Amino acid sequence: MHTMPRDLGMAISSDLKARKAWENITPLAKNEWICWVISVKRAETRKEHVQRTVAELKEGKRRPCCWIGCIHRTDKKISPSVQSVLNRRVKSGK
Repeated sequence: MHTMPRDLGMAISSDLKARKAWENITPLAKNEWICWVISVKRAETRKEHVQRTVAELKEGKRRPCCWIGCIHRTDKKISPSVQSVLNRRVKSGK
């Protein structure tokens, strides 16, 4: 499990609706939101992900959309579909 980063924690806790939504999702879903935020390279993109997390939680979304999932998990093997995405990223340099 990832540790809640300060910027994301502050953004969620400062919005009542987002905080309530956060409290009602599973630990795995929380981990995926955190991973989605911390996995980006640029500070500008991270800020956008934090803002989008708050907005999407308020909309009722429980997980980041169109994201392959946390690649840092050690409790299960990476699925073939996720491995394919990762391989394409390596080849394209992303």
